[in-house]
Amino acid sequence: MTTRTEIGTSEIPAPDGGTSAVPRLDQQLCFALYTASGLMTKLYRPLLDPLGLTYPQYLAMLALWQRAPSTVGDLGEALGLDSATLTPLLKRMEANGLVTRRRDPADERRVLVEPTAEGQALRARMKDVSAGLACGMPLEPEELKSLHRTLTGFIGKLRDATSPS
Repeated sequence: MTTRTEIGTSEIPAPDGGTSAVPRLDQQLCFALYTASGLMTKLYRPLLDPLGLTYPQYLAMLALWQRAPSTVGDLGEALGLDSATLTPLLKRMEANGLVTRRRDPADERRVLVEPTAEGQALRARMKDVSAGLACGMPLEPEELKSLHRTLTGFIGKLRDATSPS
């Protein structure tokens, strides 16, 4: 049986003159993850700017280099994005010459996405991103591996908890 406890609350004045226990911002896991995500994106920015990529575009390219062509649906699932968020991202990438989008001849309802030659050429420059990122990381390699394992397990549990039954 799992027990859940609150991590830090504070008594603050309530509008009715009493006090109310509210969660402390600095002790919220969601806020720590949100902040870490923003800082990771900030760490990537100077490495991706010379490539003309935003962080979400970089993630899309990583997914496409692993498996292309990919449907928009499969790409969205891999990235954790819905089509309303992913489609404008892919349109910008297509306008920049990095990917092509085309209807699947086997099923016209599906759109296939794949890197262009220019998009594939970026792959060779990714080692510069990895090397630059390693220099800016405030954790040792083993700490990073441990954190990655922990977060990957946490993400899996969150997906299970939020998936429709």
